[in-house]
Amino acid sequence: MPTKLRIAYVAHTLRSDWNNGNAHFLRGLTRALAAMGHDVTILEPETEWSIENLRTESLGERSLADFARLYPDLDVVTYARGEDEDWWRSVLQDQHVAILHEWNPPELAQLLLRLRDELGFLLLFHDTHHRASSTPEQMERFGLARFDGVLAFGEALRTIYRDRFGLTRVWTLHEAADTTVFRRVPTLGRVTDAVWIGNWGDGERSAEIREYYLEPAAALREQARFTIYGVRYPQDGLKACADAGVFYGGYLPNLDAPAVYAAARLTVHIPRQQYSSAMTGIPTIRVFEALACGVPLLSAPWQDCEELFRPGDFTMVQGGAEMLSAMGTLLKHPEIAEAQSARGLETVLARHTCAHRAQQLMEICEELNG
Repeated sequence: MPTKLRIAYVAHTLRSDWNNGNAHFLRGLTRALAAMGHDVTILEPETEWSIENLRTESLGERSLADFARLYPDLDVVTYARGEDEDWWRSVLQDQHVAILHEWNPPELAQLLLRLRDELGFLLLFHDTHHRASSTPEQMERFGLARFDGVLAFGEALRTIYRDRFGLTRVWTLHEAADTTVFRRVPTLGRVTDAVWIGNWGDGERSAEIREYYLEPAAALREQARFTIYGVRYPQDGLKACADAGVFYGGYLPNLDAPAVYAAARLTVHIPRQQYSSAMTGIPTIRVFEALACGVPLLSAPWQDCEELFRPGDFTMVQGGAEMLSAMGTLLKHPEIAEAQSARGLETVLARHTCAHRAQQLMEICEELNG
């Protein structure tokens, strides 16, 4: 395999981040691969549910324009749904590596497997979700045993692929911060005191949002301002925000997040239930991005069993009462908040940038080729 590779990444979408946290990391990963000198092509549908929903938002078209403006180096090629095999053969015939993200249909996996057998490129499956644990029958439709390898975004997921699916060529490739975008930025002043960026979660963390954010916010409403950004909030969720005195800002383009973090005194992490149980040890992309932006982070419980972070990078709490106390400490003592944010930023820059993950991915490809 040559030193400089031609890589095709087959994505759900990188252009739209609407309910699509995968885009955050994949933008940075493909940019980092290109910066290493590889020829990277991103293949995604012309339109699909994330793009369609994004365009209903008041900031949707601006979000798409900002992506094009801030990532001019990414070569995004769109295709019509149902594109025939000849089209795929033409775009993949000169590739060394193709990577299929798991938010694609199983039928596309079968097509790529046929073309891999014909054209000889390395074909990897990339999983950044919890369906292998929550709905394994869906994943079995992809023909995973025929892929050259699987990239799993945490050791817990890697173990599931090895133990439940019987796969041996599985590597852990955590998400990371795209530090070309997510970094400390200047701010004109505080807009809010505590901010949470996240979706309601379809029942996967609604109780946790109430306990770890809305209830502390209600208790501190006379002392601090609280803001939530996200999509797919049902009426009862919106009412819960209003009752707690929390401002709901709706959809936030992810590229706006660094400025939002800069204008806040702290943020929180509230994992979905899958990531504090069956998929323990896997933080969401928001943890990496928040720490990269230098904002103090308070987290609802999860087990950092892979020791991705150091003690003191952020504050882990056990229960709503501890969250309320931790919020009070950071709001009252800016020197404590600053020391914590500086430590978290140091760890991200040392271990968890997209450049780190791009290098890991190349090492995996070399191992497979060997």
